[in-house]
Amino acid sequence: MTGCRLALLTMSEQSALRTGTGAVAITTATVLPVFLLGALSVQIGAELGFDPAALGLVVSAYFGVSALVSLPVGKLVERLGSRRTSRIGLVGAAVAMLATAGFARSFAAVVALVLLGAWTNVMGQLSTNLTLARAMPTARLGLSFGVKQASVPLATLLAGLAVPALGLTVGWRWAYVIGAGLALAALAVAPHGSGPEERSADRTADRATGALAVIGIAAGLGAASCTGLGIFLVASAVDGGVAPGLAGLVLTLGSVVAVVMRMLHGWLADRRRGGHVAVVAGCLVLGAAGVLLLALPGSLALVVGTVLGFGLGWSWPGLLQFAVVRLNPAAPAAATAIVQVGVYAGGCLGPVGFGLLATGASFATAWVVAAVAMLVAGLGVLVGRRMLLRHRAARQGLEEGTADPAPSSNNGCGSSAPVGRAPSPPSATPSR
Repeated sequence: MTGCRLALLTMSEQSALRTGTGAVAITTATVLPVFLLGALSVQIGAELGFDPAALGLVVSAYFGVSALVSLPVGKLVERLGSRRTSRIGLVGAAVAMLATAGFARSFAAVVALVLLGAWTNVMGQLSTNLTLARAMPTARLGLSFGVKQASVPLATLLAGLAVPALGLTVGWRWAYVIGAGLALAALAVAPHGSGPEERSADRTADRATGALAVIGIAAGLGAASCTGLGIFLVASAVDGGVAPGLAGLVLTLGSVVAVVMRMLHGWLADRRRGGHVAVVAGCLVLGAAGVLLLALPGSLALVVGTVLGFGLGWSWPGLLQFAVVRLNPAAPAAATAIVQVGVYAGGCLGPVGFGLLATGASFATAWVVAAVAMLVAGLGVLVGRRMLLRHRAARQGLEEGTADPAPSSNNGCGSSAPVGRAPSPPSATPSR
C-alpha cells in the first residue's frame, strides 16, 4: 500500500511539473507577438513609417479586440476542451508571427495582422486556466497560477532580448520567424489537458455571473491604472528630473518585484483556506498608495512608489484567476473569461487615458487619477466579494436539501482519484 501511494505521488509530481511547464510555455508563446511589436517598434517603425503614438493606438486596439472575443473564446474552450484549444492557440500565434514577418509591408498591414491575431493570446490564457483547474494538484493550484502569470514578464524579457540579438543584426522580421518557431516548439511541452466535457444545466447558476462581472469591472480599473507603470514610468521619472539610467533600473526593479510577488501570492494562497478575493482587494488599495507616490518628486518617492505599485498594485492577476477558478470549478475557462473582459478593456483604455492626461495636464495629475482608479478598483473587488459570499450562501442552502452522496471508485491503490490526475478543487471551498 505504501509503495502504491509513493508511485501515485511520483506520478502526480511529474504530472504537475509537466502541466505547469506547459502552461508557462503556452502563455508565453501566445502573448509574444504583441510584446515583439513593442520591443521592436523602433526598427519596425523606421521601415514602415509609424511613430510611438501610432504604436500605442495599435496596442490599445489589440487589447480592445481581446476584450471583445474573451467571452466567446471562453465558451469555445469549455466546449472543445483545453487539449485542443491550447494547441490551436499556439498554431495561431505561430501563423500570426510568420504572417507578420512575411506580409507586414505597411502600417495598415501591421494593424490588421496584430488585431487578427489577438484571439490567440485569449485562447492561450483561458485554455491554460482550464488545464490547471482540471489537472493541477489542489495543493499547488495557487502557485501554478502565480507562475503562469509571471510568464507574462518572461515574454517581455524574450522580446527585449530580441532587439540586440536579432532586430539590430539580421533584422526584425527574423525575430518574428524565430518567435513562430518557439510557439511551434511549445507544442512539444503542451500538457495533455482536458477534452470536451458535458455541459451541466446548473453551470450558469453556479458561475455567479453578476458578481464576476463586478469583479471584472474592478479588475479593469486596476489594469488600466497599472498599464501606466510599465509604459510611462521611465518617461515620467525623466520628466521629473531623474536620470534616464536610474529610471530604467527602477523599472527593472519593479518588474522583478512583480514577478516575485505573483509567485509568492500563489504560494501563500495554497496555504490559506480562503480570503483570496479579499487579498486582491487589499493589494489594489495598498498599491494605490504606491502609485500616488509617483506623483511626488524625488528618487525616494520613485523607488518606493514603484516597489509598492508593481509589488502590490500589479501582483494580483494570478491570484484573482485562482480565486475565480476555485469558486467556479465546473466552468473555469468561461468564468475567468468574464473577468478577463475587464482586464483586457483596462489594457485597452488605460494607456490612452493616461497618455491624454499626461499630455494635457501633467504626469503628476495622471498618477493621481491612476491611484484613485486603483483605489476604486479595490473597493469594487470588495463589493464583488460580498456578492460572491451571498451567492455561495444561497447556493449551499439549495445543495444541502438536494445533496445525494455519490459512490466512489477505487483504483486499486487506496485512492479514489484517477492515476496521474488530481481531483478538481471542491466548489465548497471558500475563496473569499
